[in-house]
Amino acid sequence: MRLLLSNDDGIYALGIRSLANALVAAGHQVTIVCPDGERSATGHGITLHDPIRADQVTGVFAPEITAWACSGSPADCIKLGLGAVLSERPDFVLAGINHGPNLGTDVLYSGTVSAAMEGNLEGIPSIAFSLGNYTSREFQPAADFAVALLAQLKGQALPPGVMLSVNVPAVPAADLQGVRITRQGIRHYNETWEKRQDPRGRTYFWLAGEAIEDIDHVDAHNPHLPDLPPTDVQMIQQNFITVTPLHYDWTCYGQVGALPQIGL
Repeated sequence: MRLLLSNDDGIYALGIRSLANALVAAGHQVTIVCPDGERSATGHGITLHDPIRADQVTGVFAPEITAWACSGSPADCIKLGLGAVLSERPDFVLAGINHGPNLGTDVLYSGTVSAAMEGNLEGIPSIAFSLGNYTSREFQPAADFAVALLAQLKGQALPPGVMLSVNVPAVPAADLQGVRITRQGIRHYNETWEKRQDPRGRTYFWLAGEAIEDIDHVDAHNPHLPDLPPTDVQMIQQNFITVTPLHYDWTCYGQVGALPQIGL
């Protein structure tokens, strides 16, 4: 299959190198368009007021891979790949493997998920892959699962407007408990702002904090959750690979008819 890959950790990140090389070894045709540096937590921003520059990168990936480093955001990379780099429409857009989880409400900030969502907006089946730990460098189980997932999805189109967000626990393959289809959990953060001074005496602030991992929000009155599937936050804690279907329609349909009439 023809695959377009991107990420938000940058062109030299180990995660995308592991993913791309595994996909090529499985016989896929891989093109990469990645940010030229770190773009984590940039969300779905795109560049409108500055030029986007792109340079071809060699010597980083398997020789069969065509790779470009882009000055823009992850979403820019997918737009550039589809509009200016590829001569044929890819069969899938893949993002990752992100160095760290994208669980629950993390997807609102994630550049990796946004890269996949950009492919989804263009009507291309798209998947974001994330490793459930910021310090682990063991990407191979996640890369192997990506290869297996693509093989299972071949010829089985995802529903229109739906992408998949996959989170893989950062454990050896032998310790993975299986795969679960999940819904988004909620990740709140204990956020702190550290006030600092630069060498010139000017004040600046640095956002820090830790995620609260064990929040499980269940809306028993939500008609769109009849079976209340487990959350991604729950399942990854039990060493399950989580596969969460996402879409770009944020409409809260349960409130469309429930809100009071609003007029001028």
